[in-house]
Amino acid sequence: PSTWGMLGPTCAPLSSSPAMADTEVASAEITVVRPLSFVIDDNLDFGNVIRGTAAGTVTVAPDGARTRTGGVVLANGGGHKPASFAGRGTNNQRVDVSIGANAIFITGPGAPMRVHTFVMGSTPTAVLTTTPRRFRINSATGVFAFPVGATLDVAANQAPGQYTGTWSITLNYF
Repeated sequence: PSTWGMLGPTCAPLSSSPAMADTEVASAEITVVRPLSFVIDDNLDFGNVIRGTAAGTVTVAPDGARTRTGGVVLANGGGHKPASFAGRGTNNQRVDVSIGANAIFITGPGAPMRVHTFVMGSTPTAVLTTTPRRFRINSATGVFAFPVGATLDVAANQAPGQYTGTWSITLNYF
């Protein structure tokens, strides 16, 4: 007779109940960037924090580092990350970059929180404002990417919950 280890041809089933199965739905996506344009790859995320009895700030730098001041405590995990953008121009082309407002407010269940000091991960890093800053594309293919971080003001005893808001960035190619 053949031997199959612990389960052989003469073993009886262990249970008459059906096996359990589960199916999850995933997605795939791509963005094809046309010349002289740009797209967002990731949104700015300050991650999870624990409110304090004193006001404080949370900063996400363009390199992804997250720091705090005051009474805010950084919670582990939470997926903090800078915003990231990608675009395409031509090598050595000039690009002016600006944001729609120097500060925005994100809203949720409590008082709005101010987001400000948007910093672009260029070399060297540059604070973005409503006044355009000029950069040059130094990629031979004209394809480029850049992250943007910012600082969030958190009030003392800020109400817990999710807060969201929008901001805009503009690139003008020359």
